[in-house]
Parts: sequence; structure tokens; C-alpha cells
Amino acid sequence: MTAALAEKNGTRAARPAAPEGPPPAAPRRGSGRERAFDDVPRWQIYVPLGVYLVFTLVPFYWMFLFAVRPAGSTSLVPWPMTGEHFSKVWNERSFAVFFQNSMIVGVCTLIATTLVALAGGYALARFDFRIKNGFMLALLCSQFIPGALMLVPLFEIFKNLQMINSLGSVVIAETVFQLPLSIILISGFIKNVPPSLEEAAWVDGCSRFRAFCAVVLPLLRPGLIAVGSFAFVHSWNHFLFALMFLSEQDKQTIPVGLNTLIGADSVDLGALAAGGVIAAVPVVIVFAFIQKWLITGFSAGAVKG
Repeated sequence: MTAALAEKNGTRAARPAAPEGPPPAAPRRGSGRERAFDDVPRWQIYVPLGVYLVFTLVPFYWMFLFAVRPAGSTSLVPWPMTGEHFSKVWNERSFAVFFQNSMIVGVCTLIATTLVALAGGYALARFDFRIKNGFMLALLCSQFIPGALMLVPLFEIFKNLQMINSLGSVVIAETVFQLPLSIILISGFIKNVPPSLEEAAWVDGCSRFRAFCAVVLPLLRPGLIAVGSFAFVHSWNHFLFALMFLSEQDKQTIPVGLNTLIGADSVDLGALAAGGVIAAVPVVIVFAFIQKWLITGFSAGAVKG
């Protein structure tokens, strides 16, 4: 009303001046939770982590101590250090052969599990068929079956195939028991890759296989590393299949070799600890190099958007 009267009288109402300076910043979401986290005393974070670290590292330190401490020593400090226990288990106890056999089983299981899981996961993620839900349910239910229950039928199968006392029998058994979870994990990663990426490659003239290798496969690297690393570590540490299917000493793996160091009346603690260190080193190296990819593989999707 006032503006209309002013215009009628030939005058213009003065507009309010614009505020000088930058506009006020919008409140940040979650700032209250961030402040609450920052207000937590540091000792409440570091003390539980320190306790967990002690409980985790003390057994490894104890094993390392027995492995490098001279026989008969009771020192809690690994000094003077000796390599006699490592030399004994590597040369006299055939741990060089056990290590080679375990490496063959682990690498072959890794390759076989990754390839078959990649094919099965792609089929579950990209194709619809009648028994798809039932197949997924069967994969999940197979995780509840202990491996010990399958020893007798697997032994009979490998006996008929003349594969007893062969590393191939252990590789097949390990791959079969790693596949259900591996297929489910790979299928989830492939579902996160938009099908439009493959369709664009098809339009450009690529076949389905070439489009998969060029477009989808590079995005699955974290998932493949996670699946392959767990397949390797599980086959490296597994004791039961190697014990049942391998009878000759030159075909045995490290877990079975460690069991031979435990006698009926006495245990060579130094040799046993040295064997444990040898068995743990490859696993530690693997996880040290792939930890970034492993975390990404279980916490992030292939693409966003």
C-alpha cells in the first residue's frame, strides 16, 4: 500500500541495501555427531586398541622367540639369535618340499576359484533363469556343511579317479569348498556394474566376452583380489584335506608337516615355532600387499552413479 502511494505521488520507495560480505555458510550436516566424536577422550580409543594389539601380537612374538632362541634358553628377549631351528626344519624335516607343495596348492586353488567364480557370478548377475533363486539358496546352504562330512564321498571319488596322493585332489577339494561364497561375492560386484557400459561396448562392435574383458573386468579388481586372497589363505592353512588325500611325505603340505613335529612323548618347540614362522610369512606378505584392495573389495562398489 505504501509503495503504491509513493509511486502515485511520483516518488519511489528506497530499496533495502544488500548486505555486504559473503553469504552465511549453510550449517553442515552431521556436525553435531562430528563434534561428539571429537569430544571423546583419546584414551578411550587408544586403550582398547592397545589391549587388542597386545592380545594379537603376543602369540606371534612368543612363536618368534622360540624360533630364534637357542635350545635350552629361557630368555624373554630374542638375543642371542640363532637360525639352527630354521635350518633343521627346512633341511632335515623336509619343509622345503612342504613349502613348495603348499605354494602349488595355494596358487592353483586361487586361479581355479577365481576363474570359476567369475563365470558363475556373471551368469547369476546378468542372466535370469528358472532355478536362479533355488541355485542361490543351494549355494548359501552349502556353507553350513562341514568339510569333514564330505571326506568319505570325496575320498571315494578321488579313489575311482586314481587321484589319491595327488596334489590335484587337494586343489579340487579346496576349490569346491571355496566356490559358493566366492560366486556370491563376485555376483554382487558384477551387479554394481551398470549393464549400460556393456551395451555401449556391444554397440561399438565388441562381443560379449570382449566387452566383459574390456569394460567389466577392470572394475572387478578389488573383488577378484578379495576372493583370490581368501582362497589362497584358506588352502594354505587347511589341514584336513591334505591329511586325508596325501599319504607320501614328498606330497604333503605345511600344515601336515607341522603335525609331524609333534611326537607322542615330546615336542620340539624350537622346530615347531620355526615351522610356524615359515608358514606365517607368505600369508603376512600377501595381506601386507593387498590390504588396500581387500578393504576396498568389501566396503565399496565397483562404480558410483
